[in-house]
Amino acid sequence: MYKCLLSKFSHILYIQIWENRIKVTNVNNGAIFDERPLVAITTKDNGQKVISAIGNDAVLAESMNNTKIVNPFSHPRTLLSDFEMAERLFRYVFQILHGKAFFIPTPKVVIHPMEKTEGGLTMIEKRAFRELALGAGAYDSVVYVGDEIFIKDFNYKSIKDSKSD
Repeated sequence: MYKCLLSKFSHILYIQIWENRIKVTNVNNGAIFDERPLVAITTKDNGQKVISAIGNDAVLAESMNNTKIVNPFSHPRTLLSDFEMAERLFRYVFQILHGKAFFIPTPKVVIHPMEKTEGGLTMIEKRAFRELALGAGAYDSVVYVGDEIFIKDFNYKSIKDSKSD
């Protein structure tokens, strides 16, 4: 019953991932996050590593001392290279698109890798993308490989039922 009730309040996020761009669209209200998928990690004096900036702001943070920029979607063979940083990036984007509401329902997520899909994704890649979204706070996730989905034609149930993942 709880799952059914939760699904009524969930919104849907459509995540398109390129090596140098991430575009997340809230299908319900049209809000969009479209930036470079970068995470700036700063090492404090005590050795602790903290995230100091995400997205386009990470480029500005690069000039700070002890700061390293990571792109979790940059690898020669596959699109996902750093699971932990990609999950943190997703969490940040989810929070940005939620706003500052008191009650934030967990989203349903469609992850659409836009490149490095020649020959299809391996089961490991599909599982990693699904778990990436779930670990970032998604209620449900599906990996979609195919043509871009236009928001006016978006139907989560048909995407999920098509077994594209």
